[in-house]
Amino acid sequence: MPVLTLETPNALKEFLGKEIGVSDWLVITQERINKFAEATEDRQWIHMDRERAQRESPFKGTIAHGFLTLSLVSHLIKDVVRISGGTRLAINYGLNRVRFPSPVREGSKIRARFSLVSFQDRGEAQEAVFTCAVECDGSSKPCCVAEWIVRYYK
Repeated sequence: MPVLTLETPNALKEFLGKEIGVSDWLVITQERINKFAEATEDRQWIHMDRERAQRESPFKGTIAHGFLTLSLVSHLIKDVVRISGGTRLAINYGLNRVRFPSPVREGSKIRARFSLVSFQDRGEAQEAVFTCAVECDGSSKPCCVAEWIVRYYK
């Protein structure tokens, strides 16, 4: 699916209550998991020790950190929508809720579906609230569901 390019953040309003699009697939490698573990100092064996994870984990292998999956949302949205003007800065303002319903096994492919929940003028910025459902190829449940707030500064 081609990237949707909008002239200004205001153009997002036409997607209120609708799905904007779906990102491309992204493979979650053990190398990416290890780098995230090092960056966050979360080196739990379920993420890094393949042999032990195969023996002891209910997932029968290493899995990605939930926060790794969540952190990729800002990358995945670039496959879906871009704002070409009308803003000097876009920032990740935070999250209203996040859940990790299923694991992301090492070697899995993920992608994200984005919908627009709300769009408001906040004076110096326009605020978009997106729902993001990150899917894992082969899983019936999403691996991450989040309500994400982005502010576009004029």
